[in-house]
Amino acid sequence: MYAGKSVFSQVMEFMPSHTFRRCVQRYHGDRHVKQFTCLDQFLCMAFAQITYRESLRDIEVCLRSQQSKLYHMGIRGKVSKSTLADANEKRDWRIYADFAHSLIQKARRLYQDDEFSVNLQQTAYALDSSTIDLCLSVFPWAKFRKTKSAIKLHTLLDLRGNIPSFIHISDGKLHDVNILDQLIPEPGSFYVMDRGYLDFARLFTLNESDSFFVIRAKSNLRFRRLYSRSIDKNSGLRCDQTIVLTGNRSQKAYPAHLRRVKFNDVEKGNILVFLTNDFTLSALTIAALYRSRWQVELFFKWIKQHLRIKKFYGTSENAVKTQIWTAISVYVLVAIIKKELKIDASLYTILQILSVTVFEKSLIDQLLGSGLHPEQPDNQDNQLNLFDY
Repeated sequence: MYAGKSVFSQVMEFMPSHTFRRCVQRYHGDRHVKQFTCLDQFLCMAFAQITYRESLRDIEVCLRSQQSKLYHMGIRGKVSKSTLADANEKRDWRIYADFAHSLIQKARRLYQDDEFSVNLQQTAYALDSSTIDLCLSVFPWAKFRKTKSAIKLHTLLDLRGNIPSFIHISDGKLHDVNILDQLIPEPGSFYVMDRGYLDFARLFTLNESDSFFVIRAKSNLRFRRLYSRSIDKNSGLRCDQTIVLTGNRSQKAYPAHLRRVKFNDVEKGNILVFLTNDFTLSALTIAALYRSRWQVELFFKWIKQHLRIKKFYGTSENAVKTQIWTAISVYVLVAIIKKELKIDASLYTILQILSVTVFEKSLIDQLLGSGLHPEQPDNQDNQLNLFDY
């Protein structure tokens, strides 16, 4: 029988500790700290995410009940509700944001060779946002509407591996299109977006950066057709055109040619019109690229259901962002474990197993690999299909 490290300790061994220390030093996170360090805080918050703890009191009770095991889990400081609340309130959330981004870079390297539903050599991203509603009286800093607060989770998801490559947390009032100003376009990559991001000046910036985009067109689009390509209407295509914009503002904002593809989605009974600056891919590939944008919607649905990002342990902006970035770190860390240990089970299955075995002393690869089979599609849990790599 294996009598070594706990499952929680083995999970945290996949965490690059030297990178975490650099993040802490960058923002002086442990300055004047004698006992409860940033690492202790992160481990407690990660434990809360893995085991679905409901509150700070819940975290304290569970960890104190295993007091003799905390040192070997890496938690050196004394765990208490007030200490953890103060840490979430005062420790700079950027420590955990930077660390999450370092994990994301590692995960993207691991998943870069994964198969993609669209036959495409370039990198493809899906850009979208998700709103988390909050109480106005408790979270007054998260401005949204007159009667309630909210935060937005803006995410750029790498469609090969479903790993978020860019995340920005804002209040609910920030319009989605403004996020395009914060992106650094990658030449040759595709950015797939819905109509909320339709801003021709910003799209022209992507075009000038040698990046490609696929976006839904609005019904009031004013344009002039320059050329039509032949299509097979049996495939669902209705037109494949080269156009130029004719609106006073849109023409000035985007003076170059655009490609307009109209597609009949038989399954949902919708007529979809796409705009893109790519003229080499087939029209069906353009439509398939936009369909793959649904992966980012499934990503939001999954993390809201299986991570603690809808109910918060603190009410300040710093505490909320710390909790969200810790949740993202746990998500990416589990994705790294899945790939490095070559586990067939879905992320959902892995998290469920970890949630009830964190204090056990079993080899993690045997625990997650033995007797498990790839998840079968379930009509009641369609979101799980996203993570059946």
